[in-house]
Amino acid sequence: MTVELVSTAQPALPGGEFAALYAQAQRFYAHQMRLLDTHDTKHWAETFAEDAVLHLPSLPAPAKARVALAGYVRAGAAHRRHTGGRLEHWVGILDVRPQTDGSLHTRCSALVHITPGQGGPKALHAYVMEDVLVRSGGEWRITHRRVTRDDLA
Repeated sequence: MTVELVSTAQPALPGGEFAALYAQAQRFYAHQMRLLDTHDTKHWAETFAEDAVLHLPSLPAPAKARVALAGYVRAGAAHRRHTGGRLEHWVGILDVRPQTDGSLHTRCSALVHITPGQGGPKALHAYVMEDVLVRSGGEWRITHRRVTRDDLA
């Protein structure tokens, strides 16, 4: 068995400052998931830095740049419209680790569920999402995201 230890070192922040950063991260994810769920691909892609990298289990290779990200989400939105279901994302168990360079390293659980045209919601997938967020133009942007199926994390 191999064990990988991940650094837990983080700058010591006063409680109020950390609480403010944590609240900003929560607002960021709530906003980003709402954009994704409403198929606002243009604005969703803008939550990523221009040179962002996205690793998804459903993609054969990492997606780079906003255009590729928007295209991926646009294709998913078209599929949902065709099948009549509404896809929604829930993010929780958020861990926020401020870094000395001002970035935030985050890790959270993401539950994806679908509400079909008829019937109640059905859970589709549970994921672990690990991000690096940086400030750009006064907004948080993702520079790197790795999404792993929860059962494989």
